[in-house]
Amino acid sequence: MTIERMNPDGLSKPAAYSHVVRARGGSTVYLAGQTPIDSNGDVVGEGDFAAQARQVFANIRTALAAVGGDFSHLVRTTTYIVNYTPELREALAAARSEAFGDVKPASTLLGVQALANPAYLIEIEGIAVLPD
Repeated sequence: MTIERMNPDGLSKPAAYSHVVRARGGSTVYLAGQTPIDSNGDVVGEGDFAAQARQVFANIRTALAAVGGDFSHLVRTTTYIVNYTPELREALAAARSEAFGDVKPASTLLGVQALANPAYLIEIEGIAVLPD
């Protein structure tokens, strides 16, 4: 299995994601949107975007580990942020960098009006490819 992350000539060179990710071989794993809840189902960091982002990435780590994966296997993420403003990107980038290191999956960020629980400020879903 191989995963290639690319930013082709003619496209910008983003710091936090790749424009193109090609995965060959392996098994595809789809992660449901991960929210800022802990293993007991309690909301973590109510009203604190940075704390919620860290919890979401911790949940993604746990979900990936359940199938023998880690962040290096992520090929795509979609991030949903309630009442998004550019100022939130700093906290998101810090939590993401701590979790992902140098891994840069293809990625989309969307500002939304609300999520399933009014206490959620962020939700992230992902697609990973793992070796067979």
